[in-house]
Amino acid sequence: MSAPTRAAAPAPAPASSKSQLAYEWLHAQIVSGSLAAGARLVLAQVAGELGISVVPVREAVRRLEAEGLVTFEKNVGATVAGIDPIEYLYTMQTLSLVEGAATALSAPAVGRSDLAAAREVNARMRAMVDDDHQFDPVEFTRLNHEFHSVLFEHCPNPHILDLVHRGWNRLTALRGSTFSFVPERASESVAEHEELLRLIERGAPTPEIELAARRHRSATLDAYLASTGAHPHFPTL
Repeated sequence: MSAPTRAAAPAPAPASSKSQLAYEWLHAQIVSGSLAAGARLVLAQVAGELGISVVPVREAVRRLEAEGLVTFEKNVGATVAGIDPIEYLYTMQTLSLVEGAATALSAPAVGRSDLAAAREVNARMRAMVDDDHQFDPVEFTRLNHEFHSVLFEHCPNPHILDLVHRGWNRLTALRGSTFSFVPERASESVAEHEELLRLIERGAPTPEIELAARRHRSATLDAYLASTGAHPHFPTL
């Protein structure tokens, strides 16, 4: 009688999967505020928390550094990046330009199903605005990103699209939401979303769509600067 065949041990998860796991975990911790600006990232502790080696954690941290969520400081190591008002201003100005262009270039490819999906997201945002007790600025920002993604992801220019993604990643470094500072801006934002959808739906000229998208982004920046008392020494867009 032959000896029973032993089941093969499961193959270890590929290093890329472990790196992705570490990236997603750290990203969520930073965005949620669980890891505040200036918090030191001890790679060995993160690895222990996730049950993986330090190598994929280091790879994940490098990705986060490229996205502007983590910085390396001499004699300190990796820390969660902060963002100052001027950095926020630069990011929003840049995003106003590139997202406006991406949205306008995407418009011809935005179909009925896309418009329906965007309106469904905007309806959820409106419902949150209408009920003060359920307004969650972080969730509102997540929905805002989801809404705009529908409108700009069809952009045929990959370079512009990459700049848009980088801009949103920079905003994520706030670990919160602009709407935490200007909740009154949320209602205006929802109304401007609907106007953008109407422009795309009726096939408005590209410059008109681009200008509307830029003004939408700039209005949020202006509201934030007014609320926080920041006074840059040069004009906003």
